[in-house]
Amino acid sequence: MKVYFSGSASTGKTSLARYVANKYQLPFLTETARQILSEQELQIDQLRCNLETANNYQRAVFNRQLQEENKYSSFVSDRAAIDILAYAGNYANILPELLLRSELPTYIESLKLPDSILFLVSPFKQTMAQDGTRETLSFSDIISIHAQIKLLLEMWNIRYFQISMPNMSERIKLIDGVLSLVKEINYEQKINQ
Repeated sequence: MKVYFSGSASTGKTSLARYVANKYQLPFLTETARQILSEQELQIDQLRCNLETANNYQRAVFNRQLQEENKYSSFVSDRAAIDILAYAGNYANILPELLLRSELPTYIESLKLPDSILFLVSPFKQTMAQDGTRETLSFSDIISIHAQIKLLLEMWNIRYFQISMPNMSERIKLIDGVLSLVKEINYEQKINQ
């Protein structure tokens, strides 16, 4: 089973992904954007002031996301490559390049497989928290990224489950309900084959 938590910054994806990784004993793929920022010793203001730096950063984040996902047959990911495309479209100018990558059609099809579950986490002002790594985004910026991710998911007809409530216990109930149903369906399909 591959579980993705998709959405803009400061929506609570990391907390939800860690919960699923712990409960379902799945490897946890941390947000690659944070890894690249740290490894390249970059600051957000560098990305916003230098287009070449932003392009190289978004390219590295996209590549790392694909590499990390390819290491495992099952995992929980704090983001999907779809998110990275939305950020590249918003903060860099390499979106056309990434959309033409030879790996992208295969990746999109993998998100449509029955064992791939994507949760799109809606932004709420009450879930916004600064983690010391990211810049302070306005709520309108967060909404914009969310809308771009949703557009890409809809455009490619990728099934997703929208988490559209701010309450953590309600989010967990939704996630557990979806994952238990998916596990049941996959189990029944294996029996019937």
